Amino acid sequence: MAMAPINLADPAQILNFLVDVSLQGEGLTTDNLLDYVLDEVFTEPTYLSDKGEDPDAYFKGESNAWAVYQIREWKRVLIISGGGVSGRRAQITETP
Repeated sequence: MAMAPINLADPAQILNFLVDVSLQGEGLTTDNLLDYVLDEVFTEPTYLSDKGEDPDAYFKGESNAWAVYQIREWKRVLIISGGGVSGRRAQITETP
């Protein structure tokens, strides 16, 4: 089943959502996306969007979660993308 795109703008909802995402496969992996986001010092994210489909990403234990995660905290943006054979990667940028 394809996952519908998600957009959240409440910090508490974003953190609660991330705890249910697990990334497996090649490249960036984590049992709990919240831990990774907190390790990157995104402690109060203001926006989250997810899209695409990745068979190595899991939401609440179910496979085929999202392939692209964009998490914003003020001017900083964390983008996690990829999956499958090419592997998953993360990039942090700062907007003007």
